Amino acid sequence: MLSGIVGSTAYGLAHAGSDVDRLGMFATPTEELHGLRTPPESHVTTAPDRTLHEAAKWCRLALGGNPTVMELVWLPDELYEVRTPLSDELIGIRHTLLGARRVRDAYLGYATQQFRKLRNRTDAAGPGETRRRTAKHARHLKRLCHQGYELYATGRLSIRVDDPESFRRFGEEAAADPEAALPLLRYYEAAFAETRSPLPDQPDETAADAWLRKVRRHFYAG
Repeated sequence: MLSGIVGSTAYGLAHAGSDVDRLGMFATPTEELHGLRTPPESHVTTAPDRTLHEAAKWCRLALGGNPTVMELVWLPDELYEVRTPLSDELIGIRHTLLGARRVRDAYLGYATQQFRKLRNRTDAAGPGETRRRTAKHARHLKRLCHQGYELYATGRLSIRVDDPESFRRFGEEAAADPEAALPLLRYYEAAFAETRSPLPDQPDETAADAWLRKVRRHFYAG
């Protein structure tokens, strides 16, 4: 139903050796949902790197503020590889999927996870590989803080970062000293706390539910 290029390519942070990540959504034929066993809700491959979520699972994740799935309905037009009338309707109601509390908790939560990975790094994979992974976690931390705060403060999500080089520098600084990332995390924690969001406290699940019921009718062959 919907698929696009996400990850470092979408953020403008890709380098020559970066993988191209794809994220998408599919609909299980409605008849299959009535059987004894529930069909798979996700399909993940590594060659190519692609994750597809069933429409209902995608909606649940998005309503929970999940930063990764949320990107799918905010991509620049040129990054979409598959679009359908139904997915265009979903993009049209993307604002209803947002709730201030869930956006704040999800983005800050994911950013905090990245910081823990920085602190808990080991050299088991070798110093060079450890440094690359640490820098990647730091870039993710900064991006999650930056994008999450923008979404919380404005109700809009920009996928491509404005200054890619600043993210790369931040990654290298944190790779040298993971504690260097802590002031940025604390800054955004305070910024979220001090900002009044234009978003409602909770998302409007009725809009997503109505859309999903339309999907089920569309894919019912009976």
